[in-house]
Amino acid sequence: MDFDLSEEQSLLKDSVERLLADRYDFEARKRHGRGPHGYAREMWQAFAEQGLLAVPFAEEDGGIGGGPVETMIVMEAFGGALVLEPYLATVVLAGGLLRHAASAEQRAAWLPGLIAGETTYAFAHGERQARYDLADVGVSARRDGEGWILEGEKSLVLHGDGADRLIVSARTAGSRRDAGGIGLFVVEANAAGVSRRGYPTQDGLRAAEVSLSSVRVGPDAVLGTPEGALPAIERVVDEAIAALCAEAVGAMDRMHRLTVEYLKTRKQFGTPIGAFQVLQHRAADMFIALEQARSMAFLATMMAGEEDARERTRAISGAKVQIGRSGRIVGQGAVQLHGGVGVTMEYSVGHYFKRVTMIDALFGDADHHLARVARLGGLIAA
Repeated sequence: MDFDLSEEQSLLKDSVERLLADRYDFEARKRHGRGPHGYAREMWQAFAEQGLLAVPFAEEDGGIGGGPVETMIVMEAFGGALVLEPYLATVVLAGGLLRHAASAEQRAAWLPGLIAGETTYAFAHGERQARYDLADVGVSARRDGEGWILEGEKSLVLHGDGADRLIVSARTAGSRRDAGGIGLFVVEANAAGVSRRGYPTQDGLRAAEVSLSSVRVGPDAVLGTPEGALPAIERVVDEAIAALCAEAVGAMDRMHRLTVEYLKTRKQFGTPIGAFQVLQHRAADMFIALEQARSMAFLATMMAGEEDARERTRAISGAKVQIGRSGRIVGQGAVQLHGGVGVTMEYSVGHYFKRVTMIDALFGDADHHLARVARLGGLIAA
């Protein structure tokens, strides 16, 4: 198959990599992380000015009409730079829900602010008891005239503490684990009854516990039908996993490059340690794992737009398995070959390993997705 990028895709790749090279080195990342939101608002605006926030949206909605390949390009570059800004939360997750579930009127009302970098979003879906079951929704939504009242708790909402709006999944009918009876509601983060407790995650990003106490929303806040949101949620999570696979490849590639450079420059007994064959073998193992992950990230990207949910999910889960396994091989190799400096807060390698480890856990770790692929009928990842 032809994996070459088109001219437009190559220009996108060059522009985002140049922006990050100029303004997002590791020291800049540390400064951004100390801000009140855990990232730099000025960088978010720079991404908007570069058109990165418009990538996956249709031209009639104010976007540039990109697809999974364009998202892959952006996310791989972000992985290489350890970007802290809420691109996954706002553009991929919340933006994906707006693309797939919102009406034309709702997209016209909400997408311009997102694309311009004026409004950030977070997808409030996970709950403490749910683990990786997307249908396990305990937050309730009950009718209140023409509107709705939301009650319950959401956990580990990515960038939920700094978001301007939340897209909240809530049960409108059925039992807690039923596939039907789930709706999506757009909630202003400062609405009465919404409380958020923010905290840093292990990889330097931000998340929040969100409480909803008699939160009232109007009928225009419902995305799609109030009982049939699960297929859209599953599709957007598959797209997010494909994006995370690309981000992980960017992080692993940078870890491998840093490690090879360290092997060439670090000397022991007057000789670069890269001259020792056993360390060369370890670096080669890391490279093989990286290329396996890259291949499966390509597969996830190609399948992210697949309409057949079963085939899409099987391919995406297979990629997630390989990403988890490769991330461990590359991360452990990078830390061990660097020695003690590899786990210091002042050096970037340990931060890359933390991010790749968190990507493995997000939306299901390698073991979870291996079992999922087996249930769907056939193993894709080795």
